[in-house]
Amino acid sequence: MLSYIDSTYLKTSEQANISESENKEAVKSFIKEAIHYKFKLIMIRSNYISLARKLINNCESSLLVGTVIDFPSGNSSTKSKLFEIQNAINLEADDIDVVINYRQFKKGQLNYISNEVKYCTDICLKHNKTIKWIIESAALSNKEIISICQLIRDLTLNQFGKEAAHKVFIKSSTGFFISNNKKSSGATREHIKLMIEHSFPLPVKASGGIRNLKDFNTMIELGVKRIGTSSALSIVQGKTSTSIY
Repeated sequence: MLSYIDSTYLKTSEQANISESENKEAVKSFIKEAIHYKFKLIMIRSNYISLARKLINNCESSLLVGTVIDFPSGNSSTKSKLFEIQNAINLEADDIDVVINYRQFKKGQLNYISNEVKYCTDICLKHNKTIKWIIESAALSNKEIISICQLIRDLTLNQFGKEAAHKVFIKSSTGFFISNNKKSSGATREHIKLMIEHSFPLPVKASGGIRNLKDFNTMIELGVKRIGTSSALSIVQGKTSTSIY
């Protein structure tokens, strides 16, 4: 169970409505919790990676460190994404979760998306990093989810080979998307099933809205390989969190 958990704290101080020093303490608490419970990974903003590395090294922990790129909008240029990724690599992040430019995808700009996926995946794999492509499933129709998963899958296999597939995930959500129709902006059973079916052999990460053990187990049973949640402690304690992510 613990090997599936990407314990997540991605709020800025403004989003959390607290001071920067208070937010740093909140991040530190999440890192220490992840070390204590032996979660797979801690997912944090890049400006906290050095803090995480120090705490992990001091405890001689095997906890991995992940960060997000162009989060949560995904609107930045490929050049900007590559700059962010290189910075994360320099800071020694293990996993790099990139928000794909899903708005360009919805406009039919497939060459743009293909180049974004190719160049960003290439730099991660060259540095032996795991990359996770966040498709923001709540912003897409079922047909679009299928199509974008197939695009990422086919490009990865054609450009980097099947041996690289285990290091290129497709991830459901940022957890910050606001849907006009008030439907779930996180991982849903329907969307995850589509992602798994049309991403294989690439693994899938479910994120957003997974707040209790029942939801967690549902995702595992569907076949996801990682789960991103800010409710990791509640899940392992068998409780239901009120967290929005």
